[in-house]
Order: sequence, then C-alpha cells, then structure tokens
Amino acid sequence: MAQKSVTRMHCSHGSIVRSVEDMTTTSTTPTTPTTPTTPTTPTTPTVSAPGAAGTFVPVARRLDVDGLAPGFSRAMQSLDAAAAADAEQAGVDPAVRELVRLRASQVNGCAYCVDLHASAAAAAGVDLQRMLALPVWRESSFFTAAERAALELTEAVTRADVEEVPAAAVDGLVAEVGEQAAAAVLALAVTVNAWNGIGATARCWTVPRRPSAR
Repeated sequence: MAQKSVTRMHCSHGSIVRSVEDMTTTSTTPTTPTTPTTPTTPTTPTVSAPGAAGTFVPVARRLDVDGLAPGFSRAMQSLDAAAAADAEQAGVDPAVRELVRLRASQVNGCAYCVDLHASAAAAAGVDLQRMLALPVWRESSFFTAAERAALELTEAVTRADVEEVPAAAVDGLVAEVGEQAAAAVLALAVTVNAWNGIGATARCWTVPRRPSAR
C-alpha cells in the first residue's frame, strides 16, 4: 500500500493499530471517599453523545481472543502482513486495498473493522462521498473499473455461502489488473473475512470515539 501503519496490523488491534491521538478517555472529578454501605451491582458505563438527547449504548466484549488464543492471534497478524506485502508487491492501489477490506467488513458486520478501514481508506485518498456510496457501488458512478472488479470478487468471496464464486468475478478482475494483482486482492479478501469473523463474533476490540468525529 505505500500504506499507513494503521492498516498493517489489523487486530490485536485496539492497542496496536490505533494511535494515542485517536483514542479518547473519560475523565471524572475526584470525589471524597465515603463509608461503604450496602454493595451495589456495577453498571455498564455509557458514553455521552454530544448534542444528542441521550447516551450511546456501549457494546460489551464477548471474548478476549488475543489474550485467550495468543498463538492464533499471532498467526492472524502474520497472515495479514503477508497479504499486505503481496498486495504491495503486486502494485495493488492503496485505495483498492482499503475499499476491499471496508466492503467485506460492512457485509460481515464487524464494527471495529468498518471503523478501522474507513479511516485507512480516507488516509489512502478515498473521499467521503465515495465511502458513503460503497454499500451501493454497483449503482454508483464513483468507482473505477479496477475498483468495481475488486469489489465484485470481494463480495462473491464474502458471500460464498450463498452462491458459488463465479468464474466471471475472477476473470473480470484478472482482465483489469492482471493475475498477480488479482491473487493479491483475493488474499486481502480472504484475510479480512477472517478478521471480520473474529471481530463480529467476539467483539474483542474497542472502537474509540475520536474527537474529530464529534
């Protein structure tokens, strides 16, 4: 990608990919300790929604996959690095890489991965209008022939449980970018689908609320 480090280390994620500047912390005013009374049941913290009439509802972690399956987590990091390196060597455009990762993440419902790759896509030069059109890319005129072919294959791979990946999806991408780049796009799609499966199931990585988004 001549790619930002944010996209290199995909998950294990919360502490590796995000910069300190991107993360926000909630501060509270210190209070004087009081004599404990009857124990109360801890409540789940909420996050204020600036300008809204309520608060955001937090989504709880289900499984700490990185901590509970560290060998697997390291293997996923290696897989991600290999897919990124092959995409770089094959000359796959950084925007194409992130559009592929973002679209698969949208289809699979991984909130962390959607946030991560939307940020990475913006860093790769994908503007907001194109990003908002991504879920309806077939009906949009904001994507190149190579991007459309990459998205076609990505969606076919992501939805392979519904329909067999058609030869036309592979052939169309090869016609646009060549065999080496097509194979690299396939590697990216397979890898991000694996990440999505972990994130959507375990909800193990926190999506920070960035000041710039408020």
